[in-house]
Amino acid sequence: MSMHPEPEDSRLEPGLSAVLSERRQLINLAYRFLGSLADAEDVVQETYTRWYAMTEQQRDAVAAPGGWLTTVASRICLDLLGSARARRERYVGEWIPEPLPDRMEWLSGRTGAAGPDPADRITLDESVNMAFLVVLDSMTPAERVAFILHDVFHYSFAEVADIVGRSPAACRQLASSARRRIATAQPPATATAQRADIVRGFKQAWAAQDIEALVGLLDPDATTIADGGGLVSAELRPVTGGQDIARVFAGVAGRAPDLTILERTVNGQPGLVAQQDGVTVSVLAFDVSGDRIKTIWAVRNPEKLRPWTAG
Repeated sequence: MSMHPEPEDSRLEPGLSAVLSERRQLINLAYRFLGSLADAEDVVQETYTRWYAMTEQQRDAVAAPGGWLTTVASRICLDLLGSARARRERYVGEWIPEPLPDRMEWLSGRTGAAGPDPADRITLDESVNMAFLVVLDSMTPAERVAFILHDVFHYSFAEVADIVGRSPAACRQLASSARRRIATAQPPATATAQRADIVRGFKQAWAAQDIEALVGLLDPDATTIADGGGLVSAELRPVTGGQDIARVFAGVAGRAPDLTILERTVNGQPGLVAQQDGVTVSVLAFDVSGDRIKTIWAVRNPEKLRPWTAG
């Protein structure tokens, strides 16, 4: 059965329509849990596979299908997060969450489809900006799941406990620990308009290979992290210091005179997309504090750039 409801789904029997309508919620959850669009899609597919593997009698006995689907998807994600460390040890270079395209962008990855399906869209808010996702990735799997379910999606700790397999009190402590991590890591917010001006200035200085201008926009202790996944060239370790980062970006522009740099929304915030011959080769997300750039995440792994090139 297709996991993508078509317009005629409005004529489906109410129970089936309600089950299919949970897809958006499940993708929203899974992306925040895993930081990967591809993995989120796989989790949702597996969740629906388990639903339809039950007999009709078993499905009819589920009082709240939406809750059942959320519980199953969350547990699948929890298992994946538990094995993520081993997978990361095999990953070449630094791992960065997959960047999301413009606000409410389509996630299904179906090239050439007629148009975005509202059921396949993800809601962008502060819980999917790149800095936030990076902090989430530093948490234990249980911390991450408890925090996202309770603080982002407003599940009660009793409901979280049923999913995580711990007591409500333990889940409350997990979410509290996650909040402390976020409070420690998050710098004071910079207004979106100011953030956009700073990113635009970086774009102009990068294109001009103006090292002095780049240094002026970067915090002296700034960090750039690149993710090539071993599939394309990328710095294998973070580059720190405004001067060194400026030289790296100026060097990239010098070696690729045909590079086109575009201003785009990346995970709900001002970012940049670099293209060569119309193909997206890098997506950049920025962490801005005050009037300086603190962190640049440059995703170059082509497997993570598919939503930026599909269609």
